[in-house]
Amino acid sequence: MDSEREKSTTESSGSSVRSRTIEKNNESSQWVTFYINNELYAVDTLQVREVLKYSEITPVPGSNAYVCGLINLRGKVVTVIDTRIMFSLPHEEPNDDTNIILVDFSEDEMVGFIVDSVDEVVNILTNSIEVAPSLSDSDTKSGFIKGVTYYNNMLIILLDIEKIISHVTPVLADDAS
Repeated sequence: MDSEREKSTTESSGSSVRSRTIEKNNESSQWVTFYINNELYAVDTLQVREVLKYSEITPVPGSNAYVCGLINLRGKVVTVIDTRIMFSLPHEEPNDDTNIILVDFSEDEMVGFIVDSVDEVVNILTNSIEVAPSLSDSDTKSGFIKGVTYYNNMLIILLDIEKIISHVTPVLADDAS
């Protein structure tokens, strides 16, 4: 009955209902895309505070292997994570394209993620995002994936920053004490 009501509403009011439907189907959000090991990844722009060129990082002895260390950003200490190591990929020495993507960890803290290079900010239609299958319990990277989509015929892996940060959080809490 509801679907009949929708049909009659569509027929009687024409374009106004149709335009609302089109808007809903065309909802999109912006994502910052970047490369890690020649794969294209993205994080929601609302979670990104800033993108920096790679700079020297002060190591933190005894920290997890994927914690590169700390940087001082305008008087704030930021923990920097090597995404390659966190995703069980081979380490690669930083070069001129290497960036650090800063995301908010809490009100007072940010976490930096080293990426091979930042690509661009893209609009991705919400209805084009597919849920990524979990590959295995031991596959750390698949646990951090929010979904996948195609943009300009390229597969983009959309990362779930909250899951990544919650994975990193115990390490950061241990370092603070």
